[in-house]
Amino acid sequence: MSKQSMSIDQVLALYDRDQRQEVDYFDVRREVTPYVTRLLPLSDLEPEGAIIHSRLDEANVDQVIQAEVAYFEELGIDLEWKVYDYDRPPDLRARLVAHGFQAEEPEAVLALDLNEAPAILWRPVTPDVRRISGPDEVQHVKEVEEAVWHEDFGQLAQRLAQHLLQDPGHLSVYVAYVGELPVSAAWIVFHEQGQFASLWGGSTRPDYRQRGLYTALVAIRAQEARRRGVRFLAVDASPMSRPILEKYGFRWLTYAHACKWPARPTQPGGVATRQQIGQRRQVG
Repeated sequence: MSKQSMSIDQVLALYDRDQRQEVDYFDVRREVTPYVTRLLPLSDLEPEGAIIHSRLDEANVDQVIQAEVAYFEELGIDLEWKVYDYDRPPDLRARLVAHGFQAEEPEAVLALDLNEAPAILWRPVTPDVRRISGPDEVQHVKEVEEAVWHEDFGQLAQRLAQHLLQDPGHLSVYVAYVGELPVSAAWIVFHEQGQFASLWGGSTRPDYRQRGLYTALVAIRAQEARRRGVRFLAVDASPMSRPILEKYGFRWLTYAHACKWPARPTQPGGVATRQQIGQRRQVG
C-alpha cells in the first residue's frame, strides 16, 4: 500500500467511487441508470431498496425523483435515498422532502487511512473478543442489539447468518464477551473492488460501556483489514461514536442524510427503520 498521505478531497473522491458508484453488497443487486445507482434486495431479509448515488441537475431532478418513486412503488419495495452534502443539485434533500420523503437525522461519514492509524489500533486486543462464524453464534449479535435498542433484530440476525453461510469471505462478525455474556457486537464488510471496507454495528450494552470494548472492536477490525490489504475504513458515525473514532484517526468526509419513502406499510414500532440504523451506526 502506498504511504503517501491523501487529502480529504482525494479520500472523498475515492469514497464516492468505491462506496457509492461501484459498491456491491451480499444479497443485493446494483442497478446503474443514467441518473442514479440503485440497490435492490434479492430476498425478504433485506427490508428496503436504496438509491446510493445520483447524477442530477436542476433540469431533471424533480422528474427523476417522481420516476424513482414510481419504480420502487411498482416493485413494492421501501426506498431509502441516501443524500450526501456534496450531491447536486444542492437542494436535493429539500426536494425529496417536498416530494413526500421523510428525512432522518444526518450521520457523519468518517474514514480512516490505515497507513496513518495510531499505534493503539495495532496493539493486541486484550478483552475477550471472538470472531463468530456460525448461525447459532449470530444470535449473540441479536441479543446485544435487542438489549441496546429494545426492538426485534431477528431479521438482522437472519441476514448476517445467511451472509456468513453464502459469502463468508466478505463479512467478519465480532462479539465481545464478559464471561459468556455477549455485551458488544460489530462487523466489517469487505468489497470485491476498491480500497474501502465498511464498519457496521458497534452496539454495547449500557452497563458494559467505558470498558474499552468499543475500542477493541474497532482495533480487531482494523487489524483484519490491514492484513487483507485494505487501505481505508469507512463508517456512518452516530454523535456518540464520532469523537471516539476521530480520536483514533478517523477523518470527517461529509454528512449523509437518509430520506425514506415507504412503498408498503411499515412494521409496528418502526422495526425496519431501526434495524437499518442499527446496521450502520456505531453506537459505542
